[in-house]
Amino acid sequence: MEASYSVTPDKSRNLARVKMAGFFDQKDVQEFAATYRQVLSHLKARGHLTLVDITGMSIQAQDIVGAFAALLASPDVRSRRLAFVCSSSLARLQAQRLTDRDEVEFFDRMGDAEAWLFTS
Repeated sequence: MEASYSVTPDKSRNLARVKMAGFFDQKDVQEFAATYRQVLSHLKARGHLTLVDITGMSIQAQDIVGAFAALLASPDVRSRRLAFVCSSSLARLQAQRLTDRDEVEFFDRMGDAEAWLFTS
């Protein structure tokens, strides 16, 4: 399945909404990173939130997981809170390898992820 993604800013909530699907290669990760950074430029630099829906994403190759992990480790994209919505336990396990920092959580349902993100 070909990679696809969307990144939408919600300025009123200082939130980046991300939806990812398919199987990514290095070029896809680079294009996603550029798009994500562009969207973040429309939000407040400090304290933004990110909600990532990976329910349609395939299990990724290790080098792709590493590329996404490097992106999330970049100070210029770091979210105050980061919530992942996963469709399977295997997808959740792979997403958990992206970062080990605080304020990152993993959910089965979008409503639960949103509730956590907007709770102080």
